[in-house]
Order: sequence, then C-alpha cells, then structure tokens
Amino acid sequence: MATGSKKSPARKRPAKAKTPAAKSKRSKKTTRQPSPHMPWLEHYPAGIDYRMQLEAQSLPDLFDEAVVTYRDTPCTDFMGAQLTYGEIADMTNRLTAGLLAKGIGRGHRVGLLLPNCPYYIACYFAVLKAGAIVVNFNPLYTVEELADQARDSGVACMITLDLEILFHKGLALLDLGVVQSVVACPFADLLPSIKRILFKLLKSSELADIPDKPRTGEILRWDALVSNDGTFKPAIIKPDVDIALLQYTGGTTGTPKGAMLTHANLTINVKQVLAWSATAGIGQERVMAILPFFHVFAMTTILMFGIATGSAMILMPRFELQKAIRLIRRHRATILPGVPTLFTALLDDKNIRQADLASLKLCISGGAALPHEVRQEFEAFSGCKLVEGYGLTETSPVVTTNPLEGLEKTNSIGQPVPGTIVSIRSLDNPAKQMPLGEAGEICIKGPQVMAGYWNRSAETADAFVGDYFRTGDVGYMDDEGFIYIIDRIKDMINCSGFKVYPRQIEEAIHTHPAVAEVTVIGIPDHYRGEAPKAFIRLKDGRNATAQDILKHLETKISKIEMPEEIEFRAELPKTMVGKLSKKELRSEKPDDAVNK
Repeated sequence: MATGSKKSPARKRPAKAKTPAAKSKRSKKTTRQPSPHMPWLEHYPAGIDYRMQLEAQSLPDLFDEAVVTYRDTPCTDFMGAQLTYGEIADMTNRLTAGLLAKGIGRGHRVGLLLPNCPYYIACYFAVLKAGAIVVNFNPLYTVEELADQARDSGVACMITLDLEILFHKGLALLDLGVVQSVVACPFADLLPSIKRILFKLLKSSELADIPDKPRTGEILRWDALVSNDGTFKPAIIKPDVDIALLQYTGGTTGTPKGAMLTHANLTINVKQVLAWSATAGIGQERVMAILPFFHVFAMTTILMFGIATGSAMILMPRFELQKAIRLIRRHRATILPGVPTLFTALLDDKNIRQADLASLKLCISGGAALPHEVRQEFEAFSGCKLVEGYGLTETSPVVTTNPLEGLEKTNSIGQPVPGTIVSIRSLDNPAKQMPLGEAGEICIKGPQVMAGYWNRSAETADAFVGDYFRTGDVGYMDDEGFIYIIDRIKDMINCSGFKVYPRQIEEAIHTHPAVAEVTVIGIPDHYRGEAPKAFIRLKDGRNATAQDILKHLETKISKIEMPEEIEFRAELPKTMVGKLSKKELRSEKPDDAVNK
C-alpha cells in the first residue's frame, strides 16, 4: 500500500526522558517557569524511588521481552478459550509480515475497530512492529463519527471483526473512500471448539456477508494476511521521537483531537505504574479486562501492565454485570481496574456475595472522581484495597495515584508517579504558580506527556505553558504533595459572579444514603445567570425527595451552591467506559427532560 505519511507538528521532546530533571528543548520566546513546589519528595511512599531511572523503549521491545519470559504462560482468556504469550506472539508476527507485504508500514496509520479480544492485542503490536501508528476507534461510534476521525487521522487501513455489527461500518468507510482497505478478523476462530461449532450453527446470521470486490478499496482476508512464517525485517523505532498511537480525546468540550503518544510516553508510563504497584506478583496476576482497550486508561493499566507483568488477562468484549461477577469468581481475578460506576454497580447488585470478590488483591479506580463513600463501602465489603488515580489521554494516561499502603487522604487523587511534576497554576495567569493549599489549574510535566495534537499546532501551543501540559482541571496541593481536584474549568458554573464547582455539590449529595449516582450541570437562570441542577439516580429500594436532598445539603454546601433544580432518573447517561457524562444532559431540550 502506497499511502504517504502526513507530517504533523510535534513539540520537541527530550532526547532521553530519564528523570524529572531532564531538560527539553525550549523556544527562546518561552518565559522562565517558576521552580515547582515538590512537597511529595519528603512524604513519598516507602520503597518507591521518585527519581528512579525511567528508560524509554519501543512497545514491540516491551512485548517481545514479555514473550521471551512468559512464552508458555496464559496471556488471554476469551469466552473460555485461552491463548499463551507464545501463541499471541506467533499471531502478531505473522500479521506483521502480512501487513508489510501489503505495503502497510512506517508512518501509516492503521485503525483498530475492535472490542476486547485477542485480535486487539495481536493487531496492536503487529501495527507497531511494522513501524505504523495505531489509531483506536470506539466500536459503538456511528459511521459518521468513525469517518470524521478516520479522515482526521488519515487512516489507510481499518481492522475489525467479521461480525455484521462491526464489519458493515468498515465497509461503509470503504464506500465513502475514507479508508483504502479493511481487514476482517474471523470472530468464530477465537472461540473454544464447542462454542465455535454452535456459533456457526446457531448464530451464523451475525456474520457479515463479505464481498469479494467492494465498490472502492480492498478487503484483506485475515487468513491470507497471516499465511506466512512470521519472518519480517523489524522497523527501526526511535522511542522518544516515533509516534506509536493517536489516541482521540472524548470530545466532551469540542471536536475530538488526536493526542500523539510516543513509544517512550507509553512504555515509561507503564513503568511508572509498575513502580507504584511493586507488590504485583510477576507472572501470577489475573487481570479483569472489563474496560475497553481502545480507551487509554485500560490500554495502560490492563493491556500494558498485563503484558509487562506476564499476567493473564480475562477479556470481556462487552460489560455485563452478572457475567463480570461470574468471571471474577471463576478465574479468581486478582486485579480489577475500573471506573467508579463499575464499583457502584458491584455494590448495588443484590445477589453479589463477599466470596465473589475474595480473590481480588487490588482494585484501581480512574476516569472520574471516586466518591469517598463508594471507596469505603467497597473496601469494607470486598476486603480489597481500592485505589484512586488520575490521568488524561494526553498523559498516557497516569499522572498521580494514592499509595497502596500507608497514608490515605480522603478525596485526594494522590501524589505524582515517579518522574512526574505537578504544578498548580493561576487560573488568570498560568505562568504563575499558586501557593500550597490554594486552587489553580493542574499542570503536568513528565516523560509521559504527549508530543502534541495531530495536525493541530495552535491547539498544541494553547495546551502548554512552557513545558507543562495544562489539564483544564482545577485543584490544589497540600503540604505533603497530595493533590485534590475541585472540578473541570469548563464545568464551572458562574452564579452571580461566584465560581461554583459541580464536583463539590456532587460529593455532598453522594453522602446521602439513598443516592447511587449524581451529576450536576449549570442551567440558565434569569437572576443569577447560571444555577446548579442535580440529576440523581437512587439506590434500588431507596426513596428520597428533592426536599430530602436539600435538607441534607444545608450543612454541607453554601446557599450559592444549592441546586436550583433536582431531577431523579432511573439511569444517568454514561460514556462507553462507564463514566457519568454531562454532555447529553447539557444538550437536552426542556421537552426531552420531561419525557425521561
């Protein structure tokens, strides 16, 4: 395939990102940045070296090292079928050779339109071994959404399953001329032998009718691509420079942008996570892969962490609560990364037993604020540590996390992981650092920070102040280096000139014993300009009125923060990974709300 590579302006990165002291090349016009407050240095968790060497490497090297060490160890369990690290590696290498034979290589962008399954892992590393760039796509996106992202990233080839529900989207992209080729991976081949036979007999209607010759472009058959001995000439990868992944932001505040994450960004971030979770047993863990790999949180804390530790990954292509509980019990899962709504759902389930979660050693919450009450209740029920961390697409994603042992602070997102500097900057002047304890914008400097946004030099420049990435989150740091998020800057509600942060209202409402989930947004108000409105889902079997909630809030928040309206709903909108989403609520018309 002879598609050329788009060049995108990237921020200059350090030649080697080893420690937080590593200097990046800076423009002469950049103003001098203040020395950061680093109080965490004197209060860092025992046994973790903040200044540890963080050597960059390529993702294929990380993968190959794991295969050498864990070749005969189970890598995946998918619907009852297990594959070892050696078997995944064989699939990966043969696909790499097949892609290169088709002209797909260095600089090309290859889309993965896949749920959690072994193909995702093989395709991810095969694309990278070929020297190409992975672009993740959400399988639930509409064709129009997929086309927009494919055009923006310049995807040449899209890899998906031969299931009709997914393949028709790939075929539509071919018809639109957005991509040049589509790879159809045979779903049934992933199943255990009995399930494979039953699937072909009873569910053959779910398979796509794949045309031999589409109207435009080319359909690449999986069997043909991997019919080789897996021999190829490895691409030469410069980890600090070469882009491994275009990871698109969620687009909750505008048009999605592709964060350019280098091999160094991603491999260093998993090493930062490994340093923090040193108690993980090498080659012994069983990680629940409920969160989708196409989301950056799951990619690092499940896929990359799993590969680096030789863990078995229990893959769920789609989240179903009862099935998740059965898998945790059956496989005696030891590590469970998730979003707060996952842990809330587990607690809300009437049939769950403590024994179902007895094997868990560590649960990691990210993607959204973890209510203190949920953490306490989950830890008490399961006997397992539930640790909250913080990160962003642009930071690969992990920035901070709470200690696994020792000091805990309520509602904190923890301390920076090794080699990472967090600086709190003035909301009015981001060049000014705020004193400890005072709120400002959370800014990040570290080897996991992206190279920039794909083909968006202006947005890239706006996203940085000096070498620090501006997160758009408001927070503060205490005198022991623990960081607290107040809210997103763009979620802030302006009530008669006062800054009101929805997160503070949400945390207060969540302390009511009947509340399961809550989201607060700003709505137009003729007197105050804007006013808070709370959307609440109650726990099953519990009752509460708006007056009950307001009474509960009287001693917890100020009058200016009191919700103007409270609306109870059976369900609240969520993103694909289960995070509560405000976007749909903001876009509703008054009539929509009445009909909910």
